[in-house]
Amino acid sequence: MPENKNCSSASSCSKSSCEGCPGSQGAQSMQEPMNAFSNIRYVIGVVSGKGGVGKSFVTSSLAAAMAKAGYRVGILDADITGPSIPKMFGVHGDVVGDERGMVPLEAAGGIKIMSINLLMEDEEEPVIWRGPVIAGAVKQFWNETVWGELDYLFVDMPPGTGDVPLTVFQSLPVNGVIIVTSPQELVQMIVKKAYHMAEMMHIPVLGVVENFSYLKCPDCGKEIKLFGESHVEEAAAESGLKVLGKLPLDPEYAQKADRGEFYQMENPYLETAVGVLKQIG
Repeated sequence: MPENKNCSSASSCSKSSCEGCPGSQGAQSMQEPMNAFSNIRYVIGVVSGKGGVGKSFVTSSLAAAMAKAGYRVGILDADITGPSIPKMFGVHGDVVGDERGMVPLEAAGGIKIMSINLLMEDEEEPVIWRGPVIAGAVKQFWNETVWGELDYLFVDMPPGTGDVPLTVFQSLPVNGVIIVTSPQELVQMIVKKAYHMAEMMHIPVLGVVENFSYLKCPDCGKEIKLFGESHVEEAAAESGLKVLGKLPLDPEYAQKADRGEFYQMENPYLETAVGVLKQIG
């Protein structure tokens, strides 16, 4: 079919008439098969409409919480050009493979991790790849990785609505996404962009997590709103979403990440999110 040149944006076309749009195809039509030696019950995407809001922090916090609750957990680090998950969990070394596929490395606490950093000779070397190559790597992390038996696979995605989020939504059987945002005025736009993309791809949005909500004074306990008053409730309400947590700035979190000890994290601010994840299915 010829390209529909009138389709300049997702919001201006009909899903039923524009085959050029990603939303026009069924969610199942482009899915990649799971690795034959893997059995994953639920795939959860962690997304945002912009960078710098702490998706990797939220992904890692949720993974640690679910592992502590007794679930079998993995993290697929889909942020190919800015991978941070292995360092946060203190995982270093080379992924090896056999006739079954690539075997992810396992962090303390049992969380399985696959990241481009675990395939590079030098983990500080930049990944300078074009979009299609990056998208292909994400597919390989799904269908060529021996994840084994997992209850939850968390996918840490790069910001925005580009190649990688689109590839994940089309290629993986995503059961739901969690949107990460921050307190700034841009929050409504950020949440809406991520929400509308998920909606176009027929992926359920489980809720919104606000990061950097406040800094608690170590002396008096007062909550200091470094980035202004929160607008996450209004933004979530506009899209009919739940607020699953509001996370403070805490130096201890950064210290554990820098030391590769994130598996030790206790994050009571995500109890609602953990409860929602347990109820999936």
